[in-house]
Amino acid sequence: MNLIYALGAYPAGVLSDRMPAAGLLLCALVALIAADLAFALMPGLVGAFLGIGLWGVHMALSQGLLAKLVADHAPAHLRGSGFGVFNLATGLSLLIASVTAGLVWDGIGPVATFLVGAGFAGLAGMLVIATQRRLIGPAA
Repeated sequence: MNLIYALGAYPAGVLSDRMPAAGLLLCALVALIAADLAFALMPGLVGAFLGIGLWGVHMALSQGLLAKLVADHAPAHLRGSGFGVFNLATGLSLLIASVTAGLVWDGIGPVATFLVGAGFAGLAGMLVIATQRRLIGPAA
């Protein structure tokens, strides 16, 4: 995962300078959904390694982009605070996600855990699309 993340981070950064953030974020979420589905539905090492690789693609597409969005949208005099709030929110979200995943894993099983993860990623994608439509208006 880290190898694919490292190899993909620079090209993803170049993309983030050339395409709308929402489009790149949607690509990252598609990679995350595919990773979760590979973990959930493909047995054995093939599913595991495909899921791991796709997770690296997701990380490469999303992590630099999210930092770029904070830098682009936080006022210069509050940029450090903006990153602090972003990292606090990220940490709290990861804690909630991890507890939820653990509860689902213990209560239902690993397949359900990854399906729930794919569902949350799909919901995030729908929110990105809905936000973009609200910001740019309905299609002409």
